Amino acid sequence: MLDALREAWQAFTAIPHVHLYVFAIWIAYMVWLGGWIVLQKREPVATLSWLLGLAALPVVGLLVYQVFGPQKIKRHRLRRSRSRMPAEQVDGNGDRDESAELSQLGATSTGLPPSTARSVRLLVDGAAKYEALLEAIRGAREHIHLEYYICEPDSTGNSLLDALVERARAGVKVRLLLDAVGSSRATKRFFAPLLEAGGEFAWFHPARFGRIWTRTWVNMRTHRKIVVIDGRLGFTGGINITDEENDALRDDAYRDLHLRIEGDAVRLLQVVFVEDWMYATQSRALLAELKRDLPGRQPGPIPTQVLPSGPDSPWESIHRMHVSAIHAANRRVWLSTPYFVPSDAALMALTSSALAGLDVRLMVPRRSDSLLVTLAARSYFDDLLAAGVKVYEYGPRMLHTKALLVDDEFALIGSANFDHRSFRLNFELSVLFHDAQIAGELAQLFEHDLASAPRVRDDRERPLWSARLPEALARLGSPLL
Repeated sequence: MLDALREAWQAFTAIPHVHLYVFAIWIAYMVWLGGWIVLQKREPVATLSWLLGLAALPVVGLLVYQVFGPQKIKRHRLRRSRSRMPAEQVDGNGDRDESAELSQLGATSTGLPPSTARSVRLLVDGAAKYEALLEAIRGAREHIHLEYYICEPDSTGNSLLDALVERARAGVKVRLLLDAVGSSRATKRFFAPLLEAGGEFAWFHPARFGRIWTRTWVNMRTHRKIVVIDGRLGFTGGINITDEENDALRDDAYRDLHLRIEGDAVRLLQVVFVEDWMYATQSRALLAELKRDLPGRQPGPIPTQVLPSGPDSPWESIHRMHVSAIHAANRRVWLSTPYFVPSDAALMALTSSALAGLDVRLMVPRRSDSLLVTLAARSYFDDLLAAGVKVYEYGPRMLHTKALLVDDEFALIGSANFDHRSFRLNFELSVLFHDAQIAGELAQLFEHDLASAPRVRDDRERPLWSARLPEALARLGSPLL
């Protein structure tokens, strides 16, 4: 084998002017691909990094870019049938408070109008979420729509599947949309009972590695967790369907937070699900069906803004809402996130608030499920601590809560981490509440978790080889995490 390769290489190098041909091909390759990357108008540092990597590693770099490189999915966005309602305009006359400005930002960046909820329950940890979800599913009479990043074929997944199969057999229309990468362990055989009972199932962005002429979608996932039952009751937040997040089964289950919502805001969760379902299935039948059976309005006392975001929109609505809400704070900013790899704008918002004298607290897991992300997060601690941000590392379990508390009135809860991937690559969904009671409940949860989260000290030991250097190297890859 080695002899054959050696002979082939000698024959190749013996071709007259072969070096000139190779150089010409390399130049054409860089002009074609480099022009494509430059025209995407990403951040200059990221663009230069990709150009240098592709120039140094023409073959390997191209394969990496094909899978993980930045993508603007304009073509896909045109295929996503927009069924969203026009955004309600906030009156521009007179004084505008923070609430009006955040409401305007949410509406114009997502296309979804401000809404309200009649009731909102914070479901802490998986056991509480699964109990409430299964109870709601058992009471469904018309339809059950579910969208998840992870649904495992384990005890928790089987309990959900059994409940869905029972409702499907009773004539309830069940539609289940799962991310093809996050739920890769769940096979078609696992979902066979649901399909046999009359339910429907679809994959979001199945991998297409065999199609070398198209770019794979492996780097753009639906990280959303949405459940809509009969158009009246909705669930969303950060908890997937897996034993790993079920504290009724495991003492080391993730620490997490979910929402149970009733009211008009559920209609907007339905809009997001329908849009994703039509995109995944390439069918508009569901839209026509739901327009016939749309429930009446259910206004409530809790101002609510549903915030979907993803690579099909240039506005990064959840990213913008985080930054804007932090800038709007007058007293405190408390942030809980499992993955902390902030953008420059997000990092500046946090440090500016701390430098201005606000009570800024950040809680992250002592060790997340990704060592690389843990190291990258710690690389930002020195800047945060120097600005006056109080940093805590939650230790007993993996902290998976994704929530932002601003002052005593704003609570932002959902699926999005405080990192580049959630802000720019994943399809995410968060909900902003302007409500003192919900903000108070979130503050109590945060304070409860602080008891198990030692504060990071600025005089902590940080050896070069085991701390500073690994953290610095991990930070280099932070735009890709």
